[in-house]
Amino acid sequence: MSHTTEHATAWVYRGLWGAMVRYLRVPVGPPGAPPGAGEVVRSVKPASGFLKYLKLQFWIILTLIDIGIFVLWVVILIANPLVGAVLALPALAIAVIPDIFAYAAIHVRYDTTWYLVTERGVRIRRGVWLIRENTITFANVQNVEVKQGPLQRHFGIADLVIQTAGGGGTSGSQGQQSLSSHAGLLEGIADAAELRDLIMEKALASRRAGLGDEKHQPHATPGLSLSHLNMLREIHAALTPSAPTGSAS
Repeated sequence: MSHTTEHATAWVYRGLWGAMVRYLRVPVGPPGAPPGAGEVVRSVKPASGFLKYLKLQFWIILTLIDIGIFVLWVVILIANPLVGAVLALPALAIAVIPDIFAYAAIHVRYDTTWYLVTERGVRIRRGVWLIRENTITFANVQNVEVKQGPLQRHFGIADLVIQTAGGGGTSGSQGQQSLSSHAGLLEGIADAAELRDLIMEKALASRRAGLGDEKHQPHATPGLSLSHLNMLREIHAALTPSAPTGSAS
């Protein structure tokens, strides 16, 4: 696509984006922390390479669709020149107008996507027409996986898949993790390894706190809960023979 065409499309997008913000109240800033989530540790926006990555996918798909529309119009024109001439403008409109709205939707998706890391969890917000917010608590996080394909490496981005207790979510046709109550997908992250380490650090700290802080249990054995210790004491008492209690003569 030429620079002039992209500039014109971007100009149309800004008009559509302004209308969306004004009439649909599309949020452009980061989401607020959920109640009881504690202090915000980090607010993350997808890298600019993620927008380029989305645009590349868009133009590849768009080119294939437009070629199909053009070929179909040429076939009709050859078969019936009069009908082909009448359908010229409608075919052009079908090829161009949806492209403008799709281009705007890509920018809306990028502008509304935010990831918020708090003291107790991760809040994910994304969407175009329907804005969704998903919160994952660190107490449920089991693992955080970094995924990066060839195109993502080219644009310097990667995805983070947060796997939680209860299941890892449903994989799509391209292996992408779908959002659910048991999984989270953070797309277009520039420093994915650093963010993964931060989330895992918070998750491990939350897990240790859930088992009980050692400073409040000075006699606790690392790795054992209080119920385990009580059970071991009962077994020890049952196996230890009682001392003779005969009277002295």
